[in-house]
Amino acid sequence: MDNKTITTKERLAIPRQEMPAQDPAERVTNFKEVNLGYTAELAQQEAMRCIQCKDPVCIKGCPVNIKIDEFIHLVAEGDFLGAARKIKEDNVLPAICGRVCPQEDQCEKECVLAKKHKPVAIGNLERFVADYERETGNVKVPTVKAPTGRKVAVIGSGPAGLSCANDLAQMGHEVVVFEALHELGGVLMYGVPEFRLPKEIVQQEIDVLREMGVTFQTDIVVGRSVTIDELIEEEGFHAVFIGVGAGLPWFMGIPGENLVGVLSANEFLTRVNLMKAYDFPKSDTPVFDCKGKNVAVFGGGNTAMDAVRTAKRLGAEHAYIVYRRSEAEMPARVEEIHHAKEEGIEFLLLQNPVEFQGDDRHWLTGVKCVKMELGEPDDSGRRRPVAIEGSEYVLPIDMAVISIGNGSNPLIKQTTPDIEVSKRETIVVDVNTMATSKENVYAGGDIVTGGATVILAMGAGRTAAKAINEKLMGTSQSYDEW
Repeated sequence: MDNKTITTKERLAIPRQEMPAQDPAERVTNFKEVNLGYTAELAQQEAMRCIQCKDPVCIKGCPVNIKIDEFIHLVAEGDFLGAARKIKEDNVLPAICGRVCPQEDQCEKECVLAKKHKPVAIGNLERFVADYERETGNVKVPTVKAPTGRKVAVIGSGPAGLSCANDLAQMGHEVVVFEALHELGGVLMYGVPEFRLPKEIVQQEIDVLREMGVTFQTDIVVGRSVTIDELIEEEGFHAVFIGVGAGLPWFMGIPGENLVGVLSANEFLTRVNLMKAYDFPKSDTPVFDCKGKNVAVFGGGNTAMDAVRTAKRLGAEHAYIVYRRSEAEMPARVEEIHHAKEEGIEFLLLQNPVEFQGDDRHWLTGVKCVKMELGEPDDSGRRRPVAIEGSEYVLPIDMAVISIGNGSNPLIKQTTPDIEVSKRETIVVDVNTMATSKENVYAGGDIVTGGATVILAMGAGRTAAKAINEKLMGTSQSYDEW
């Protein structure tokens, strides 16, 4: 089928191309990537479904405004490298975003085809062209302008920090990224499992920034190793961008949370992802032995899905999702829920934990839950769960993972009190520039919004980079000028 001569009617008749994936029975025994990626033939076939709207509203659904229609047209024409580079005009991490962004709630949700058909698989196509560029050895390092003599500190090497560092480096500024952990990548490394985002891909994206001249320093806890004031006053940085994320785990505040075997999703996933605890004792970071055990994860978001699917791969006999609402209210991606079900995850919906129980050695043995029913909508727009009287029961479990959200890093507020924070402890910024209340200090990502998406954090990093450049250079530029 020729992309130049195919009619709109013929495009609409093409079914959405499904993503090939590992067989569920096989993948629960390994940490290899679940989704296998499109072939070139599948990618072109999917790209031909795009009707090339005169007003591509899908772009409005993308926080960084990728030229979606243009890159998909290039895929349909077979110009995969051109498509990858078209995306990279606006998104420096397409291999990552193609894997972890919730396209169904962003660009694909706006796709015109979604009204009567399935939307174009924009995320799958983004992943394909990024992988094609990398696997064929054709990754192009962006052009860097002549040095400006300005020096910018970026705190945190997650999506917001990497995006900000990329843009600032292209503008010719000297950029130093400070990371608290021993590996770079932030939540992309410690929070997202290998089977959903291979760490090699994250490292390769970071290597491109190194080739652009960005310097990375690990094991630097800003607020302890060095303060923001010291970076500016003693280290000579002209501006600072804070992209430290929201890594302070929330707990439920119910009895028994101090029992051995109750963990936060942050600790569990960090140990497994970043410290390779799944390979213990070869890697010397232990994690709770899940083999033959019952593991319950409390929550309904993507992190909860990541944690419960990780527990299953570590050998859990029963791996439960315990969620106080119904599946319709779950914030996790539809694909993640689907994959979890395929892998044998057991969903205990409309159940609310009220107490963890343990033995005389203070080891977790079970969780008392109460059954719920949905009432009227609450402030989130979701129906409020209401306890059913007399419905309590005890679920025997050996490990509990709490995945109900995260708070903001408290170190910034403690050591830099002149940065204004909200009641939720997030940093207050001017949304047009990401400037904080402190001169020449900017912030973006989850430390500003609370837990959100990779692409939203990247958009904030780009906005901040543009504002920092204008402030340091005394100019106002559009992205097309640099």
